[in-house]
Amino acid sequence: MMTPAALPAPDGYVGSLRVTSVQFESRPADTAYNLGRVEAFARTAAAEGSRLVVFPEMCLLGYWHLTKLPDRRLHELAQTADGPLVRHVSMLSQEIGVGIGAGFLEADDEGRLFNSYAVCLPDGTVHVHRKLHAFEHEAISSGNRYTVFDTPWGARMGVLICWDNNLVENVRATALLGADILIAPHQTGGTNSRSPQGMKTIPLHLWEDRQRNREAIEKEFQGRNGRGWLMRWLPSRAHDNGIFLIFSNGVGQDDDEVRTGNAMIIDPYGRILAETWQAEDAAVTADLDLSLLPLSTGQRWIKGRRPELYAILTRRFGDERSPREARFSTTPTAPPARTHGADDDPRQGPSAPPTHS
Repeated sequence: MMTPAALPAPDGYVGSLRVTSVQFESRPADTAYNLGRVEAFARTAAAEGSRLVVFPEMCLLGYWHLTKLPDRRLHELAQTADGPLVRHVSMLSQEIGVGIGAGFLEADDEGRLFNSYAVCLPDGTVHVHRKLHAFEHEAISSGNRYTVFDTPWGARMGVLICWDNNLVENVRATALLGADILIAPHQTGGTNSRSPQGMKTIPLHLWEDRQRNREAIEKEFQGRNGRGWLMRWLPSRAHDNGIFLIFSNGVGQDDDEVRTGNAMIIDPYGRILAETWQAEDAAVTADLDLSLLPLSTGQRWIKGRRPELYAILTRRFGDERSPREARFSTTPTAPPARTHGADDDPRQGPSAPPTHS
């Protein structure tokens, strides 16, 4: 009899897939420079045997400076999903035979703007995800669909951008759509969270002084405003859904904030396979053992779901906020039971079991 550890990977899976996660400091609106960084890291990763290279959210354009720009300027900077920026990345992917994921500001045919992420595969296909919970600017719309797709390497992949990953429902939905690997590009760490025990900003002078005092800035990157915050939730997204997770993030100055990098690759048990807290542009690489997927804890938990209990997850309660309001509001929230009442709560549905305190 086979032991669980000896069970083979599902049909179509290769045994191992080498992937790379990159952190780098984008220059605002300097697409030539940013594309150059993408190309340099992608070529190095390809030479080292990686099949997929993941870059941060909005890395081709820069991120936080967009929050302060007028609508007109955003439309000038945006490109379509088949525009020059994504075409450049796609051609590079085909040339070096490696999948490349990179973030950009998308304009659709109707003139709407999206915080988008393109995964370009070596066969020329391009998969674009639009951030589901966009809060950066009133002119940037939120997407309305999940993005899960097959790859040449036998594993299915999904994409969720930054705050998309903070809502557990999104990761579970992506897993239920068959994703084995979640690409999770971010621009985070060092943000001014409204939550008293959440992240706080990192003094910009620590980043500017990093060559003389690297210990100080890397202590911040490892601390509560960087890695410490990520460890509260990020590994659980991989563990609870039985998927690999590739976390890519900006690093360094992002307008008036400091991003903490912390590029990281996590396995389906929530174990960190590779990570960095270097205060510089950097990459981490890991070999994903796809045979871990079938019996991972999260995969088994998903099979034990009881969907008939979950209608509450799709109901509107009337106190929802837009992503932008939820992100920036300083108004305290109230627990649902206090807002709506727990007894005979219509949200539970007629077949729900009784509640217990």
